[in-house]
Amino acid sequence: MAEPGPQGNGLDSPAPVPAPGPSPGPVPVPRERPEQAEGTGCVCLRAGRAQGADPQREDADSDCSADSWSDYGSRDKPGTTLGRTVPDGNVLFPDIFYTDHLLFYERFSAYQDYILADCKASEVKQFLAEYLEKVLEPSGWQAIWRTNVFDVLVAVVDVNFPALKAVVQLSEPFLCESQDSSFTLECMQELLELKERQVLLQELFVVYDESGGFDQTALAIEHVRFFYRCIWRTWDEEEEDEFDYFVRCVEPRLRLHYDILEHRVPSGLVADHQKLLSQCEELYEKFLNVRNTLSSSDSDSEAENVSMVEGLKLYEQVEHIKQRLKVIENPLLRYVFGYQKYGSLQAKGLRSTGAKVIHVVPWNMKADLLQQLTRDKLCPESCGTLEIQFHRDPLAAVSACYEGDRVIICPGHYFVDGMFSIADSIELEGYGLPDDVVIEKQGKGDNFFDCTGANIKISNLKLVQHDAVEGILNVHHGKTALENCVLQCETTGITVRTSAELLMRNSDLYGAKGAGVEIYPGSACTLLHNGIHHCKEGILVKNFLDEVYEAPRITMVNNMIHNNEGYGVVLVRPAMPSEMKDAAAQETTGCTQPTQAGDEAACAEGSRQEQPGCVTDELELCKRAQTSEQAENNSEIANVLGAASAKKRQIRRKRLSELGFTEADDNLMSQEMFVSVDGNQFKWNGKGSFGIFFF
Repeated sequence: MAEPGPQGNGLDSPAPVPAPGPSPGPVPVPRERPEQAEGTGCVCLRAGRAQGADPQREDADSDCSADSWSDYGSRDKPGTTLGRTVPDGNVLFPDIFYTDHLLFYERFSAYQDYILADCKASEVKQFLAEYLEKVLEPSGWQAIWRTNVFDVLVAVVDVNFPALKAVVQLSEPFLCESQDSSFTLECMQELLELKERQVLLQELFVVYDESGGFDQTALAIEHVRFFYRCIWRTWDEEEEDEFDYFVRCVEPRLRLHYDILEHRVPSGLVADHQKLLSQCEELYEKFLNVRNTLSSSDSDSEAENVSMVEGLKLYEQVEHIKQRLKVIENPLLRYVFGYQKYGSLQAKGLRSTGAKVIHVVPWNMKADLLQQLTRDKLCPESCGTLEIQFHRDPLAAVSACYEGDRVIICPGHYFVDGMFSIADSIELEGYGLPDDVVIEKQGKGDNFFDCTGANIKISNLKLVQHDAVEGILNVHHGKTALENCVLQCETTGITVRTSAELLMRNSDLYGAKGAGVEIYPGSACTLLHNGIHHCKEGILVKNFLDEVYEAPRITMVNNMIHNNEGYGVVLVRPAMPSEMKDAAAQETTGCTQPTQAGDEAACAEGSRQEQPGCVTDELELCKRAQTSEQAENNSEIANVLGAASAKKRQIRRKRLSELGFTEADDNLMSQEMFVSVDGNQFKWNGKGSFGIFFF
């Protein structure tokens, strides 16, 4: 299972120090903060260079200081090390500092060690003001004041730190870029007077200065601007205040931002996140208006009662959306629950004539190949009603299919820039061995194969995936049969979603950075005679103890699951209270988990190899021991998966009893995990044959 971790390296980079030059300002001292709680996914950063420390010694102590973002202020490099960029527009504005390219760990370090530390949500503005007081030049610099309507060049004469605003005046000569010509010098002077000549710091873009004296100022404003644009939510201040705001909100939102930039989040989920944010902002604003109206009214009228009911409904809606946002923003929950939506794939159904077509994709059609294809694949059909269509690439052939069509792909290496969306019941078959019929994905995208048809069959193909956010094949609905295929993955392998069914036989899957096969609740998965290897995890079974989800039905027979980084099979499920108590007791008594079966096999094998002179009896004993071990592994997996399903059945029976249903329907109560695990071999998996992940 691809557990979330820190994005990028270098989290322990040296802290920023000011650049040399006129009035560089004081060195920001890292805030003291307690150790992060377990499971937050972040590490503590060491303190930055103290003022007056020997820079040569610091450089010797840190190998990454030369490449670190904080090296812009090193004493032996005069002048600025920040880049410059030309502002957009027709007006000849001066260049500005280029600061929006910062990496994840650069922002992470700044917010954790220098800006927010362990502050609470209600203290965010105060902490920002204290940070700015230490690093921001109070005057003597120019900036472009940028809004949605206009850009204008201003000079900063003072800073109102508590309000996070700068006192500005128009620069000479007057430079302004606007959507219309109404923003004249007189209009801008009047606007500044109305604003008491104070503008928000995050609306200012510092004019480039090569001396290095305003590097800290440009970076500080960038951190404030990014925080209010990507991190802060208007409702954060009313959240529970006893928790560390950085751990609870800043870190997960920062990770989500960079996961989206690096195309690690499905585009549909990104769109949902933006939509939910907009909805929550709108509803929260309405809720505040209703609450303010109630607080300013002293009467007990019927209209006020109606407003109170409306306020409660708005509050519930806001809380519901906030919980959905937290699931998306938390990398662990985002992985565990997954993105269960899919594109609006519409099945075409049968042709109006009722005819079925064979689509042929030839890489290089020769006479002998055409004769063989006709003999093997086309002649068995009724020649009188047979219609054949030829296509240049597999994607075009699949896109042209209707219900019941068949696609035959001739030997060749096909490069496809796009996604296969299969909504009808069709057959996709390679004519030859899998290594002879290769479909390789080019370009970036969420998925490679999306299947929603009632009965889809894919056979004799090798699928090679690159740069996909999700897996190589997603079965959303219906049944997909995969036979005699090779799947070379790069992210997750095959995902079997809720209410979907997968039959995978005589196939080979490898290379997934997540799980080779992900099995969701309410799905059915049959794995027969397959190889699943060199993945992060072999098979990931998600079983949530909730009435919304039905337990998956799993059949695993004669599969070879080996050389995976983690476990061969992993069960993901919530931890029950009794299990939490047992885990705590084990920690206090110093108990450790027993050795995994795979580790025991490795030890036994090693001890046998040390003994010279193997005879027939010893080889027979070795063979029996391995057979017994594999049988125990299969039995253990079946028992644990079955027990998890039985626990869910007990919870469901209890809930029905609480609702007054004393006799439940047999079909309803038999919705437990059907498990058949037999003849599978587990070898050389990093953590063992089977493991359980609690959340």
